[in-house]
Amino acid sequence: MRRFRLFYIVFQKCGTVSHISWSIISLLLPIKEENKRNFYINLCIKNHLSVRELRQEIKSNSYERLIDKPRKIDIITPQKYSITTDMKDPIIIPVDKEIINEHDLELSILANLDYFFKQLGEGFAYISHQYKISNGNTNYFIDILLFNVKLNCYICLELKLRSLKKEDKAQIEYYMKLVDEQVKEVHHNKTIGIIISKESDKLIVNFIKRDNIIPLYYELEERIK
Repeated sequence: MRRFRLFYIVFQKCGTVSHISWSIISLLLPIKEENKRNFYINLCIKNHLSVRELRQEIKSNSYERLIDKPRKIDIITPQKYSITTDMKDPIIIPVDKEIINEHDLELSILANLDYFFKQLGEGFAYISHQYKISNGNTNYFIDILLFNVKLNCYICLELKLRSLKKEDKAQIEYYMKLVDEQVKEVHHNKTIGIIISKESDKLIVNFIKRDNIIPLYYELEERIK
């Protein structure tokens, strides 16, 4: 009963916290400073932290290490973010020459990044291509690594000049996991993925957000062979 009373006292001014698990709430209850507590609540909301991840953030004094602490931190409202609000449909991928393999497609996209980004929508930025990321002694190479300032997340882009296979989703989800663990900062949203695959003479862009695939049909300015 004492814990429930403390919960009421601490969170009565915060509105609903139904999107936060009781295990996380229990971890936050001992934090008396409202700004500090709200900071960690927002971290949980924005980054879907587990209890273990939250405990690590508190242990590492994430709040205390803020360079510029706001005078007042309010709890944010959880939002489902879409891919982009101004994405074109269909999206045109410029092709400078005949596309024979995935390397050709990668070079065509890289040669027309500005135009490609304008098709995708606002906020996209190029990080690297054939981005090396490792797990133990094994190296992996992400075809193109992007970042979106509107979505506040990294985007792994993989190219498949064939139909999408189940193992492609597993592969890019593994890359997303490694980026989250090794590249992503705590204030970033979870990494999402894009797989461009070939169906007949069309390219389909599949957005990967953990447990689902969102297919969008892209068109080439020239037909691919």
